Amino acid sequence: MASYTLPYGHEHISIEVPATWQVDLLEPQPGDPLPDPDRAIIEALHSPIGVIGWEQFLEAKSVGIAFNDKTRPVPKPNPIVHLLDHLESLGFTPDQITLFVGSGTHVPMTPDELPLILDQSIIDRYRVQVHDCDNAPMADLGQSAHGNPILINADFYNCDLKFSVGNIEPHHFMGFSGGVKTAAIGLAGRATIDANHAGLTHPHARTGEYNLNPLRQEIEEIGRKADVHFSLGTVLDEDKRVLKVFFGSPLAVMDAAIPFVRQSFGVEVPAPYDLVIASPGGAPKDINLYQSQKGLTHAARITRDGGWVFLLAACPEGSGSASYEDYILNADSHSAVIDHFESGFFQVGPHKALQIAREAVRINIVLISDIPPKTVKTWKLTPSKPELINDLISWISNQIPADARVAILPAATRTMTEVKK
Repeated sequence: MASYTLPYGHEHISIEVPATWQVDLLEPQPGDPLPDPDRAIIEALHSPIGVIGWEQFLEAKSVGIAFNDKTRPVPKPNPIVHLLDHLESLGFTPDQITLFVGSGTHVPMTPDELPLILDQSIIDRYRVQVHDCDNAPMADLGQSAHGNPILINADFYNCDLKFSVGNIEPHHFMGFSGGVKTAAIGLAGRATIDANHAGLTHPHARTGEYNLNPLRQEIEEIGRKADVHFSLGTVLDEDKRVLKVFFGSPLAVMDAAIPFVRQSFGVEVPAPYDLVIASPGGAPKDINLYQSQKGLTHAARITRDGGWVFLLAACPEGSGSASYEDYILNADSHSAVIDHFESGFFQVGPHKALQIAREAVRINIVLISDIPPKTVKTWKLTPSKPELINDLISWISNQIPADARVAILPAATRTMTEVKK
């Protein structure tokens, strides 16, 4: 037997697999973290890239900073700390600055959850507004080139100087996260998010695709219309340590970051696997099924038709979407879900049912989580528990060839998998 360890929530799970399996451990290869990330962030803030500079905004009266909610990793160190220090060094006072938590369509964070993403000293010193896509005041910025409505948090839009702060990494249908996405989606109205995400069936709406990805390019358009001036982006390793820092105009940041992300997180394999054992990457990437599904997408991309994916995702917050649960509970089958969406239906939340269904009609999926098995079955998925993982492996060894090709993905959400063409 051979042993492997995968992240699961805030812990790790050890598995043992038959020695006869042909196992590939597929991990990002990002290199070492920065030796002095604090200095790197400070230097980046002093030297923005792109055709933009601090001198253009020194007379600004109000500052808005969009940043991610608890579903995203918080970098070590948190670059927001240095951004706030730099703003104060330029003469901006705390009462001029508002921090906006980019919730998107996620359940807005409660005040007692804010210490999960911000130091208490920042919470005490600055205004923090948690965005609500249904109830926040919205600025109507017209329509995108695709004809979709652009609604952005009005309090953020009305700030004279605007920042979007986030991590830059692969995204399963946006191509890449980061840049203006934290503001353009995180602080958007539900109608904007629904309309944008409705394009996720487009052939170029896939991980690693940027220039031809209609969803990502619409996000860039939203960012321009919302006047997001600066982007502060970090690339992290699995321990949330900073590998690279990028700061400047949003497009310049993405242009500079994407080659590094491709090199660090892209993994090409010669052929699909019989079985893929995948973890989204532990907390917070497996905080719920809504987030964990992103890891499933990357695992499924390298699984043969009729093959298996074991998804190890703690999901302490369950599905993460009541509207997904309501939808999948009333759906007849995964095929029926696909038919419904192909008929023209679309809604964020239920869209997770579509993303899962597209894989479930082709491969077998087992969700290994802390969610009650009875609940998982209502989502039309096969449940298992972490303490049964090795029993599950023993069972599957009788279902696949003795010399089965097996992949292990400890960081599936961040691993841009591809079968070599």
